[in-house]
Amino acid sequence: MVRQFGHPRGVVGRAVGWFMAHRSSNRQRSIWAVSLLDVRPTDRVLEVGFGPGIGIAAFAARAVQGRVHGVDHSQAMVRQAARRNAAAVRAGRVRLTHASVDRLPSFGEPLDAVLAVNSVGFWTDPAERLRELRLLLRPGGRIALVSQPRCPGATRDTTTRAGQELQDLLAQAGFVQIRVETLDLEPPVACVLAHNPPTTPPTP
Repeated sequence: MVRQFGHPRGVVGRAVGWFMAHRSSNRQRSIWAVSLLDVRPTDRVLEVGFGPGIGIAAFAARAVQGRVHGVDHSQAMVRQAARRNAAAVRAGRVRLTHASVDRLPSFGEPLDAVLAVNSVGFWTDPAERLRELRLLLRPGGRIALVSQPRCPGATRDTTTRAGQELQDLLAQAGFVQIRVETLDLEPPVACVLAHNPPTTPPTP
């Protein structure tokens, strides 16, 4: 079952996706995280590991003139998220791709924001993956990494440690202006936000 939450597949995977989409805390944390990224109407955004598509829908409601990209390595989640966001997919505002974070597709122009909710722990070499994501962001672009520990007995201290690990990974990957926001659920949710460094203006 734990593996199914990391990579939903088959009949059980579809049930896991339904559970993730309807669990109140999951919906709250995704919508909250999107709000912290301060998405503008013309932004180009990406969610890595979008699951049943709650965050994708929240992005689409904000980036109404931009483009919302999503990648997930579960075909079952791609199908569920596509159904949940069918109108935006048909309109060409949302593009969902079956892909893993270590083999990302091309997104064309630079991205303005990237989100990953409870997925970094499943990545191989997360610092390297974050460096690759930073290269896809425009100068000054934003990223949000979210962790709500789901291990048995998780507490506020568990969330604090998870948040610190994400801060360290972002710093290793070259992100700046790193800060942590906390959502008071059970257990609490840590959202670590950071920026791609702005380009240095040429010397006159």
